[in-house]
Amino acid sequence: MTRTFSPGSRNRLTPRDLPRFPSESLFDRVARAVCRAECLPRKELYEAWEVARRVRRRYRGGRVIDVACGHALAAHLLLLLDDTSPSALAIDPVIPPSNATLSAELVRTWPRLEGRVVVMPARLADVALEAGDVVVSVHACGSLTDDVLAAAAAARARVAVLPCCHELAPSPLDGWLDGPLALDVARAQRLISAGYDVLTQAIDPAITPKNRLLLGAPT
Repeated sequence: MTRTFSPGSRNRLTPRDLPRFPSESLFDRVARAVCRAECLPRKELYEAWEVARRVRRRYRGGRVIDVACGHALAAHLLLLLDDTSPSALAIDPVIPPSNATLSAELVRTWPRLEGRVVVMPARLADVALEAGDVVVSVHACGSLTDDVLAAAAAARARVAVLPCCHELAPSPLDGWLDGPLALDVARAQRLISAGYDVLTQAIDPAITPKNRLLLGAPT
């Protein structure tokens, strides 16, 4: 019996998976590069792609800041989807050793990325955000999502977060909404109160159950 190819699997993509991505679409070309790198869990490919393409539908240009970047795939994708962004800074306190392997394969496939994605072991507080930035975090854990939103709002930068690992406290919305949803509603409302145009979306829950995407741009 053939197993279903789940986009939410934590199994690494490898060259054995190359036949699953045969077309010349950008997604399939990226997926083939990821397979050749042999270091990325399948779900991270789909998460980064779904977030990046939704961000680029709304926000063009600007320096990309990828917070809690992991392998920094989102940073690379945001430049591929919009070449008018000059550069991307990808930060994480601990950078996976295989980050360089994936980046090298993506640069080999798209030489125009050479030197434009800087990966740095750093925390959000170490980076000075600017009003033109596009700040993105795919599954910033717990209160880091709130820190990303607050830092972006302080700089009047565009922002997109896919929250996870919600740290819950009692909320007046608990009677109507489950805790994580109540927290994300409060996050959206804080952005609105800060003078942001806010958009809420959801990526396919087959990729991740933590699938609520919050986007905002200053009015």
